[in-house]
Amino acid sequence: MGLMSWILAGAVAFALARMIPLFRSERVASELSVAVILGLLAGVTATALDFGGWREPDLRAVLFSFLCSFAACGVVRLMKGREGRGEGRKLSS
Repeated sequence: MGLMSWILAGAVAFALARMIPLFRSERVASELSVAVILGLLAGVTATALDFGGWREPDLRAVLFSFLCSFAACGVVRLMKGREGRGEGRKLSS
C-alpha cells in the first residue's frame, strides 16, 4: 500500500505539472518516467527516515514523494528548455 501511494504521488505530481504551461514540451515520457522513478526513490528515502513503510501508507511519506516528484518535473523542464535553444526561453516581465 505504501509503495503504490508513492507511485500515485509521482503520477499526480506529473499531472499537476502538465497543467503549468511554462517550458512545457510535447515529450511527456521523460517527464513522466522521472516523476514516477523519483517518487519511488523519495518513498524509499522516506522509509529510511522512518516516515512509513512499504506496506503502511503514511501521509508524510506521500507528501515527501509528491514534492520530490514535482520538483523533478520542474528540473526536467528547465533542462529541456535550455538544450537546443541556447539559453532557453526568455521570461517576459
